Amino acid sequence: MNNDLANTIRSKVDIVDIIGERIPLVSKGKNFFGVCPFHDDTNPSMCVSREKQIYTCFSCHATGNVYTFLMNYEHIDFKEALKYLGDKVGIDTGSIKIAKKSTKFDKLYDAYNLSLKYFQNNLNSGIGKEAKAYLAKRSIDEKIIKEFEIGLSLEKRDDLTKLLTSKDYDLVTLNRIGLSSDDHDIYNDRIMFPLYDVNGRVVGFSGRIYKDVDQNKYLNTKETDIFKKGEMLYHYHIAREVCREKKSVIVMEGFMDVIRASTIGIKNTVALMGTALTKEQISLLKRLSNNIILCLDGDGPGQHATEAIGDHLLEQGLEVKVIVLPDPDDPDTYILKNGKERFEGLVDSAINFSDYKMQKMKESVDFRSDEEKAAYINKVIVETAKLTDPIRREVILKRLAKEFDIGYNTLEMRMNSLLEDKPKEEAIVIPKKKSTKKDKYTKAYEQILYFMLNKDWVITQVEKEKIIFPTEVMRTTCSEIIYYYKKYGIINVADFYTYVQDKENILTFLNSILAEDYVEDTTKDELFEYFKVIKEYIKKQEITRLTNKMKKETDPIEQAKIVEKIRKLRLGDS
Repeated sequence: MNNDLANTIRSKVDIVDIIGERIPLVSKGKNFFGVCPFHDDTNPSMCVSREKQIYTCFSCHATGNVYTFLMNYEHIDFKEALKYLGDKVGIDTGSIKIAKKSTKFDKLYDAYNLSLKYFQNNLNSGIGKEAKAYLAKRSIDEKIIKEFEIGLSLEKRDDLTKLLTSKDYDLVTLNRIGLSSDDHDIYNDRIMFPLYDVNGRVVGFSGRIYKDVDQNKYLNTKETDIFKKGEMLYHYHIAREVCREKKSVIVMEGFMDVIRASTIGIKNTVALMGTALTKEQISLLKRLSNNIILCLDGDGPGQHATEAIGDHLLEQGLEVKVIVLPDPDDPDTYILKNGKERFEGLVDSAINFSDYKMQKMKESVDFRSDEEKAAYINKVIVETAKLTDPIRREVILKRLAKEFDIGYNTLEMRMNSLLEDKPKEEAIVIPKKKSTKKDKYTKAYEQILYFMLNKDWVITQVEKEKIIFPTEVMRTTCSEIIYYYKKYGIINVADFYTYVQDKENILTFLNSILAEDYVEDTTKDELFEYFKVIKEYIKKQEITRLTNKMKKETDPIEQAKIVEKIRKLRLGDS
């Protein structure tokens, strides 16, 4: 590893910017805080230091620099993180060679890749003329066909199965992964849309009929070892960077909605491939943006799904807006009928989810009935109580008071009673670091190492005093810090992280030190107080060792010598 290159790249990026592109951060004092993505977190327990260029989670103790964050967040290795950041700051990383990762499913991915090329070749040959004409009618041009790698399966043939078996794929495997059924192709005479996992690998297909035949419109790959609908979002691998730029993600139901939006230049979109929303998908959405815009179908099921999914996302602390489509349109049909500008207008005027819910509630109310009217007002107040913005709460209550000629104080009293029952929330609560129980000697050793990582002169004093650390990992860490300092002439926690990134034992120990609430600054007098504690510990250990030795010694003269050594140690003579 070229440590100089890694340090140069790291020095040109700001960890706050890199993490802030992935999770919302709020400034508090000199640090930034956000919801930790490395455990099931709802409160901001991750602290990001611009000064030190490191992050620490006070709950799960995830700690590191910009490289370790990217490696853990994006599930990439160090070289990939290095190349990503190098490209971001315009530094050539061509000398870094990234080896292809192998997994136990490589053969399955290869089967889907081969199938993809086969389907694409069919569409782009003379056989695909009719299918291309159909796509053209649907306003899907060559550019979109290429971008989304659209292909074509052939009519009642076994060409794909024969191709794959000739490449050493057995029928049992092909049947299991949904490409064949016995000795013939699953997909026949359908336009083929590849489905991708979050890393952009093809893991399935959706085949659409394009002729007037009595078949299901879509035929999707069954769930397999590599294709699990609940763990993916269609278009995620493409939308990832766009969502970070736009600071929002538009969630749709089907892949055709996403493809259609892409034809008019809207690419910060993902599709659920159905209306159910899983915990895994919510986690993926959080990685894209904290601002979610729901754009589901305008029919009854779509509206129901919008409410259910919106509630779920709100519970996870996400900001949710809704694009309201007319019944029975979906994004695909709406864009086809109304065009780019009209749809962009809907995106720009997306309404808050709470307002959407209140509108839906109002549609079914008979306002001639006092009972239904009161029930509606109570429901609105319940929804309003869920909002965290006190100004929005007041605006809604005043609107209710005016609309139904009810005293504002009456509505406010009802609201306050609900808020009293609601768990109290603070905008930003800086959590305390969870310290493990350690004796004063261990703390002293760790505190000295912590000083060494932050203050150059402490390293010189530790060497001068010949401080001996009690454990192997402490001694190794100390040696590496001294070596690093002598080589580079400076110590920097963020760069030292890069230096030891392949030394698992030091990295783990480093994390444990930085997760503790150790002070960052010290004076020479204070440092020598820590040295004093350590020397006391060493003396105590030596006295224990000599006492045990004396108990085993049978020679009275040797026993006397040992007793004298113990006496001198206690008096501080040696």
